[in-house]
Amino acid sequence: MSPNRSANLSSNSPSTPQLKRVLGLGDLVFYGIVLNQPVAAVGLFGLVSQISKGHMVTTLLLSMVAMSLTAISYGRMAARFPAAGSAYTYVSKGINPSFGFLAGWAMVLCYLIIPVINTVYGVLSFQRLFPGTPYIAASVAFVAFITFLNLLGVRSSMNANKIMLYLMLIIIGAFLVMAIRYITGRFGLQGLFDGSSLYNSRTFDIGSIASGTALVALTYVGFDGITTLAEDAKNPSRNILLAVLIVCLFTGLFSALQMYLAQVTANTMWLTGGISDALPFYERIPEAHIETAFMTVCSQVGGPLLFNAMTITMFVACLGSGMAGQLGAARLLYGMGKDNVLPRRIFGHLGSKHNAPVYNLYIIAALSVIGVIALNYQRTAELINFAALIAFMGVNLSAIGQFWFRSSKEERNPLTNLIIPSAGFLFCLWIWISLPGSPKIIGGIWLVAGFIYLAISTRGFSKQAAKIDFKDV
Repeated sequence: MSPNRSANLSSNSPSTPQLKRVLGLGDLVFYGIVLNQPVAAVGLFGLVSQISKGHMVTTLLLSMVAMSLTAISYGRMAARFPAAGSAYTYVSKGINPSFGFLAGWAMVLCYLIIPVINTVYGVLSFQRLFPGTPYIAASVAFVAFITFLNLLGVRSSMNANKIMLYLMLIIIGAFLVMAIRYITGRFGLQGLFDGSSLYNSRTFDIGSIASGTALVALTYVGFDGITTLAEDAKNPSRNILLAVLIVCLFTGLFSALQMYLAQVTANTMWLTGGISDALPFYERIPEAHIETAFMTVCSQVGGPLLFNAMTITMFVACLGSGMAGQLGAARLLYGMGKDNVLPRRIFGHLGSKHNAPVYNLYIIAALSVIGVIALNYQRTAELINFAALIAFMGVNLSAIGQFWFRSSKEERNPLTNLIIPSAGFLFCLWIWISLPGSPKIIGGIWLVAGFIYLAISTRGFSKQAAKIDFKDV
């Protein structure tokens, strides 16, 4: 989500106000970590462990490489177009506006699904705290609550984000300490070194690794939000690039550490419980708790206190992210309605009482309930990855177009201008291809609808494509 921009203005003359560049590298990195969240991989532990046959840490590191290469493309495009801040604009500038529209159309799908995934996981977390809670009823209540808060104009502040981030870091830090103590207490220091968490010859399968990598990419979705701060950043050509790269590396390495200890702990749990090790831990996870398997590990290493703390934190995080995601999607639809990309009468409407896109909030709420009923956590995550990877591939291609094909021979650096963005594109393409069929079908239908709209609105591509404004999202 885009941050509140600085209200401080400076000017070279009284008639030319400009935003002050007040954000340093540390500010940008902090904001990126808030967007990605240090517990982003928690909800994927059980699912990805099953899909990858116990190689979640490997999938996280592979995905980190792809996202880091893509982050370089984002950073360089943000430096070239500091007033932009979205894949839509970068692809429009680096390739052409029609491809930019399709990249933006894919991002719209991503924004529409974000409230769904927060609702799904928020309710799953609530059910671990209060077993027996009806899933559909709780989902409707969750959506109704965040819609009510958004209609009231309740907004999360940067201070609230800071408090939430610190709380997450404290709790996940407690997990790391307790997991290390738990493992070493049973097997000594050598118990911390388990190579099978990275490579297990008995279960290693490249297809399973690819599928797991395609799902775990969700951990990194959000780092691109740093580029929306290009106008506020000091030395944006350097700091935006460094910030997105640092955030990707931090997210990957910190998440890999969490999941590594969770996997070693999970193996230890069942081995010390007297159960035969014929079945790996990921096949012993109860199906009803597959999405919240990490909480089960927390319970083992830290008892009810850590279990409740982690579960409550995840619920509150989903509540805040759900609110922000719903409002962001509603604002995006409002912008598209205002610009006649969608029917203005409905999508461009602002409620007089709350000065908010009321109709859009109701539409997003209805779509969220439908999404919760139609999609589970895994399918929702895969659909977000489908859309995000389309945008990521587009940005890598736009970096090639901008810095290789549109540069003079003297400016062309084969490594930075061609090899790195090409590698980023191919890596993202490999992950995207590895997604299962259902998100490709749903996402494909969405892209076809966008292509048809584009063809009609541009009268057979004879005029400029409609603009999708992501600035206020």
